[in-house]
Amino acid sequence: MLSFFKKRKITIAIDGHSSCGKSTLARDLARKLKYVYIDSGAMYRAVTLYFIWHKIDIHNPDEIKKALESISIDFRYKRRKNLCYLNGELVEDDIRNAEVSDLVSDVAAISQVRKKLVALQQQYGSAKGIVMDGRDIGTVVFPNAELKIFVTADLEIRTHRRFQELKIRGMEMSFDEVKQNLIKRDHIDSTREDSPLCQAEDAIVLDNSHLSTKEQLNAVLKLTKLHI
Repeated sequence: MLSFFKKRKITIAIDGHSSCGKSTLARDLARKLKYVYIDSGAMYRAVTLYFIWHKIDIHNPDEIKKALESISIDFRYKRRKNLCYLNGELVEDDIRNAEVSDLVSDVAAISQVRKKLVALQQQYGSAKGIVMDGRDIGTVVFPNAELKIFVTADLEIRTHRRFQELKIRGMEMSFDEVKQNLIKRDHIDSTREDSPLCQAEDAIVLDNSHLSTKEQLNAVLKLTKLHI
């Protein structure tokens, strides 16, 4: 099957709510296809982390503009992982902490932030052969992507996944706190004025509530073959 995928490279956009497994799917898919994987969520988390570290007032456009001019984000593939670097510093673990999770949707709703990162994401994907996941990839970043997937899952299942992820990382949050955080982020992501989370008209919905990571990967590989 892999030899078939080498014939033509396409852009694959994967969108969905928080903790629905879209990043895992995008990483696995990119690895299988030998495509470039870009975690757009990590980019917004990196900006959020910078704002926290430098005490940037997210309601002050001048502070935000100056901060964005000082931010550089890149990804490096090491130890079989796509790691996020902020101004040359590895921040893969830092951007996953609870403080960043609480603020990232508010930061991602800022028009200045979105415009900067969308331009950077489009630059990353200009050569195709890319898998990118986020919330506005199929609608704003790559509206002409050959394959668009909208991933969804039941809220209780999403909460359990996120709770287990935080537990593994040694982060203390109750199940209800995790659930409320997801509800808050869903609301902000879906109602923000600039590039709200919504399903692209030509996106294929994938409900992975009861699918294993292997099952969801195989399902999307079949879709990829059809689109190539």
